Amino acid sequence: MKFSVSSGELVKSLQAVIGAVPTKATMPILETVLFECEDGKVKLCATDLEVSIVEYVEADIAKDGSVAVPARRLLETLRQLPDIPVMFEVDEKGNVKFKTDKGNYKLAGEKAADFPAIPTLDDGQVIKSSTESMIRAIQKTSFAVSSDDLRPAMMGVYFQIGTEESKIVATDGHRLVRLIKRDLTAAKALNFIIPQKALNLVQKALDGLDCELTVSKEHVRFRSGNTMVITRLINETYPNYESVIPRENDKELKVNRDQMLATVKRVAIFSSSTTRQIRLQMRQDELVIAAEDIDMSSEAKESIACEYGNEEMEIGFNARYLSDVLGNIDDPEVLFEFSTPNRAGIVRPSVQDEDEDMLMLVMPVMLNSYS
Repeated sequence: MKFSVSSGELVKSLQAVIGAVPTKATMPILETVLFECEDGKVKLCATDLEVSIVEYVEADIAKDGSVAVPARRLLETLRQLPDIPVMFEVDEKGNVKFKTDKGNYKLAGEKAADFPAIPTLDDGQVIKSSTESMIRAIQKTSFAVSSDDLRPAMMGVYFQIGTEESKIVATDGHRLVRLIKRDLTAAKALNFIIPQKALNLVQKALDGLDCELTVSKEHVRFRSGNTMVITRLINETYPNYESVIPRENDKELKVNRDQMLATVKRVAIFSSSTTRQIRLQMRQDELVIAAEDIDMSSEAKESIACEYGNEEMEIGFNARYLSDVLGNIDDPEVLFEFSTPNRAGIVRPSVQDEDEDMLMLVMPVMLNSYS
């Protein structure tokens, strides 16, 4: 195997795949990146057996071949080089030698045959989207994914792909996001759950304008530009999230998003470090946000202008969950819908984007007795 490649381009490709290389691998081969010469390009593959990333980089191929190279040491070395040509060659002992005009380096390679096979998904269903739209869907939902191992279905984002619109959902039991996208459809409806770790890597790795998903029974593959991310799906039944969304909400609050988010963050500093509880007191055109930490004898209260014309109401929330929801709304104004203090609050942007409909839900907390 022998090829020449730009060090700068190879660094970009290695950075794209390095997320799939485990820091503490049970198998040494997983700490490597597989190099293969294919159709005038070098194909890089990395995997942790759950998520795999494949990247193609332009190169001048002098001799075909394949080898597994220690990933992090190679990347650390190339990062220290300027953007110059680097010649790679594998000798008969499997050593990976690479050189520049002023330096020579050698790493012990591993046999390509020992590298785990990457799923091909030859029989999967194809879904097409713009990369921008797909990454937005991931960003606006993945923050609400659960980290509870006892509820594996909720440790990923749920994709309900339809023929006219799709729903992308995430929840951890405390907050929920349902994003309806009318620009993401398929010829045949299908549902699947993608692990959060894989979606984090997808956001970083995809580099093209268009994104193609291929979904099989056990895997999904994202393809964009020179990059592919393949992940195992979560083989669980997603909970009936629609049943927890309150349908009859007779109270409506409209408020400036930035102002409310900043107020929540300030007031939360004075909340209990255990519960992070804050309270919202809604009255005619005024929203009062308050918190108290009895153990530290601290409290805070701020009022901000709002649009609210219903009867006075008081409701409690976890400040972090409320901040997360507000932080993922792009519109300058946010719309809350409430029914009673013990039922979830609905949060939406005041104005929805043309091709989507976002709904967020935050579960309330039981208020303490302070006034």
